[in-house]
Amino acid sequence: MVDHKTQKGAIDAKRGKLFTKLIKEITIAAREGGAEPEANPRLRLAIVNAKGNNMPKENIERAIKKATGADADQYIAVTYEGYASNGVAVYVECLTDNTNRTVSNVRAAFSKYGGNLGTNGSLEFIFGRKGVFNIEITEGMDEDELILEIIDGGAEDVTSEDGYLTVTCEMANFGAVQKKLEELEIEAENAELQRIPNTLVTLDNEAFAKVMKLIDVLEDNDDVQKVFHNLDITEAQMELI
Repeated sequence: MVDHKTQKGAIDAKRGKLFTKLIKEITIAAREGGAEPEANPRLRLAIVNAKGNNMPKENIERAIKKATGADADQYIAVTYEGYASNGVAVYVECLTDNTNRTVSNVRAAFSKYGGNLGTNGSLEFIFGRKGVFNIEITEGMDEDELILEIIDGGAEDVTSEDGYLTVTCEMANFGAVQKKLEELEIEAENAELQRIPNTLVTLDNEAFAKVMKLIDVLEDNDDVQKVFHNLDITEAQMELI
């Protein structure tokens, strides 16, 4: 029998952690570039992602107001690079108010699950930085025309699947594509700079489960914003997640 109360608690906890990460990004964006989204591309992006994850408008406004106040939380952006077991590359992006705590927790997670933390820059040859936008295809949208417009605006690739367009661009063109979407009055459901692997590692299910445990622990850490890896996940393994 499914314990719905426990299940709901787990979903609420996960949602709470996601909101914490989104608020951190809003905070650092507003603190560094000001509280006006029109003049602050990073804040506009943070708001798009918060809305895409159903964060209430009042939460967003409260986070912006707090970020520009005297008692604003002081977050620092830090990254960590390392290898999980079986040579899987893992790139961790963090926003933290205590780097000693963060590096200690990240290092402990790598050690516990058979990985090791490396030096920054050691994974540069594995990951390329790209902009990725996810856009819902709505009724009345001319998909072919839209794809042409987005490519004209600086996109490298546009794919269509399951009612969504996935737009990829070079990091240098991220702002241009974002501006193009705004001109077309299209709001991406999610937009971010991702670290896309150039090479992938395939594992059997047992090894896969061990690596995913490390990734889950890292993603569950409040200081961690995003975790990127070069694990090639099969459809059957997707079912295991």
